[in-house]
Amino acid sequence: MTRAELDAAGITDPLLRESYACCRALNAAHGKTFFLATRLLAPDQRPAVHALYGFARRADDILDEFDPTLTPADRAARLHSLAKQFAAADAAGDPVLAAVLHTAQTYRIPQHLFDAFLASMRMDLSVTDYPDRAALDRYIYGSAEAIGLQLLPVLGTIESVAAAAPYAAALGKAFQLTNFLRDVDEDLARDRVYLPADELAAHGVDRQLLLWCRRHRRVDPRVRRALAEQHEITRDIYAYARGGLELLAPRSRPCVATASVLYGEILDRIEAADFEVFGRRARVGTGRRIRVGATGLLRAWRARRAGAPPAPQAGTDIPLPPFDIATSREHG
Repeated sequence: MTRAELDAAGITDPLLRESYACCRALNAAHGKTFFLATRLLAPDQRPAVHALYGFARRADDILDEFDPTLTPADRAARLHSLAKQFAAADAAGDPVLAAVLHTAQTYRIPQHLFDAFLASMRMDLSVTDYPDRAALDRYIYGSAEAIGLQLLPVLGTIESVAAAAPYAAALGKAFQLTNFLRDVDEDLARDRVYLPADELAAHGVDRQLLLWCRRHRRVDPRVRRALAEQHEITRDIYAYARGGLELLAPRSRPCVATASVLYGEILDRIEAADFEVFGRRARVGTGRRIRVGATGLLRAWRARRAGAPPAPQAGTDIPLPPFDIATSREHG
């Protein structure tokens, strides 16, 4: 399918096609739920989405890839090199940069969204705790909201990109918060806690108690109550984000709706397990993913038959940060 997708997107240069194919392979290997959702997009949209995922994955691997020989300074240098190449539009020697640079140019995705993403990635080199919601939100803006905003011009909207932007940002935030709840154990192994310390403290929870839970593979009741509160906050953000679904181009709605349902069901699994997040990882089963994906595929096919694809939309009217969205006002 890679060749058909690239042909549909009008990408003919052999080296550029190789870069897009590399990004697609990264998405297929590491973003299973996200990759399933991208299958519901029109073929001409998929390469750009894979490129944006590939760039994010490339930076993430620099930070988190297990390699005991790499020091924090080594990782910082590699991230700096990636950022420098991207800013200079120099794809030499990097398998994903050609594709993401081409996507950014084609859809006129603002540079500040990539700058925000890389700024959050740099935070992971030294920041291991977040004292409050505002501090965590600053990280999430770059690590997740900015990615939702990068995708928006590719997905297309029926109004201005700016009108749909708060909802796209909120959905990216909801996905990220879902990952934080699911991966408490894994993040502690990397010496990180992506939960607001003051909100944990209100339930008598601190890093030491979380580490105790990790060592003993059991959840203290105080931790369970704290995670339940974070769970409800995340649910509210999903509810807000889904309100913007109708602002997307019809052919993109099944993809985003499917991703929202599947990520939301990870929250269901966490709650069903009574917040036992240590020693186990909440997952949506393959059968369920296939059933939800099949429904979305039918809807996507009908939407594409109903109308011609719109011309690529520019993302240049996405506002600069700080990005004021309803969920930030309610939960920040």
